[in-house]
Amino acid sequence: MAKTTTADPTDVASEATEPMLTYVPASPWGTRIAAALLSVIVGGFLISIAGNANFGWAVVGEYLFDARILSGLYLTIWLTVVTMIIGVVLGTIFAIMAMSNNIVISTVANAYIWFFRGTPVLVQLIFWYNLGALFPELFIGVPFTPWGMSVPTNTLISPVTAAVLGLGLNEGAYMSEIIRSGLLSVDPGQRQAATSLGMTRGKALWRIVLPQAMPVIVPPTGNQTIGMLKTSSLVSVISLSDLLYSAQTIYSRNFQTIPLLIVACLWYLLATTLLSLLQARIERHFARSRQEIGAVPRRRIFR
Repeated sequence: MAKTTTADPTDVASEATEPMLTYVPASPWGTRIAAALLSVIVGGFLISIAGNANFGWAVVGEYLFDARILSGLYLTIWLTVVTMIIGVVLGTIFAIMAMSNNIVISTVANAYIWFFRGTPVLVQLIFWYNLGALFPELFIGVPFTPWGMSVPTNTLISPVTAAVLGLGLNEGAYMSEIIRSGLLSVDPGQRQAATSLGMTRGKALWRIVLPQAMPVIVPPTGNQTIGMLKTSSLVSVISLSDLLYSAQTIYSRNFQTIPLLIVACLWYLLATTLLSLLQARIERHFARSRQEIGAVPRRRIFR
């Protein structure tokens, strides 16, 4: 016969008398003291900056909306937009090529990514600017035939063209890795399901895979855009009148170096802030695709 066990009354009583764990909130005094110290330090730093006449705030106000500065700002924004469009297009093409099963196509894509990620963008800008030293003339026409025309390289490759080529090709290599990681984040079953529905590979990529990969692609792409806005300042080495070069041109004449650099920094900060707000809005738009499908409101659960 099976033995039956009975609970010991003393054990039940001892469990009932054991103290319950209670939540003890942490004392807020440590946080308050740290916040007060930080406020004093930051306030003292701002007061010292505002009261320092060497910053030349009057000169900053004088040149903040100068026509040369605004012209350089326009060129900086234009370069950022154009090079990011080129980078996204090239990045998408080479990301798809790198994922190809054909060894020739994937090797070419990986070689492009390897070269442009492995060399400094400043070197690439100087190389494109001095391309005429290697090829004095460029042939435009049908390859391996006499049909075409030769154009002087220095005429075709202007400073603007060199900047677009250098920044755009470099950005395409980085965007290729970003887009490839986004495409690989989509479950392969999505492609198989699209194929079973009769979709072609291109249509499945455009209608099924890319929309699901966008939440992964958008945040690093936004960071790359903000980085490109600041990286475009490197075009000043090839005498292109962007925001930084415009400020350098002015302070080379009036010797107000610090105030003009502050002017450039203020415009860079403003443009970066606007791009960050735009990035956050785009991220919220694509994040809706990751919300739980069929989520039930809380009041409906209680019913």
